[in-house]
Amino acid sequence: MSVWGALAGGAVGSVVLASGLRIAQELGWTRMDIPLLLGTAFSENRSRASAIGYGIHVVNGLVFALAYDAVFAGVGLATWWLGLALGVVHASFVGGGLANVFLPAVHPRMGTPWTDAEETPLLEPPGFMLLNYGRRTAAVTLVLHMAYGALVGAFAAGL
Repeated sequence: MSVWGALAGGAVGSVVLASGLRIAQELGWTRMDIPLLLGTAFSENRSRASAIGYGIHVVNGLVFALAYDAVFAGVGLATWWLGLALGVVHASFVGGGLANVFLPAVHPRMGTPWTDAEETPLLEPPGFMLLNYGRRTAAVTLVLHMAYGALVGAFAAGL
């Protein structure tokens, strides 16, 4: 097991996850755009926000890779399939708490269930399991987080 491998897998995995969501968006499977969602917390300019958001997403991918590595160390095993299973937990956390509760509470340009008609937020809140961005968003997000986890696990195990 290698923390450097986990970090490399986290970097690759976060690019795969963000790119996969972008592809899914272009195919009409989801309206989710993680880089835009993250970046608009720092900039109202959409193209600048996307660039900032990609950077934030890669950093988040590295932080989550460290959490995955801690689990691998705790159980004494790093494999692609354990990473894949952790990806299910990761996707559940993102859709259930992080994007549904935390992000709308701190994001200055995101609406909340309590936003009134006088306010005009730039972004719609994702909702539980990101369902406000389309019914397929939860499935796409789950599959891509599983891919992220499998990559982190494979890299941590030394491929």
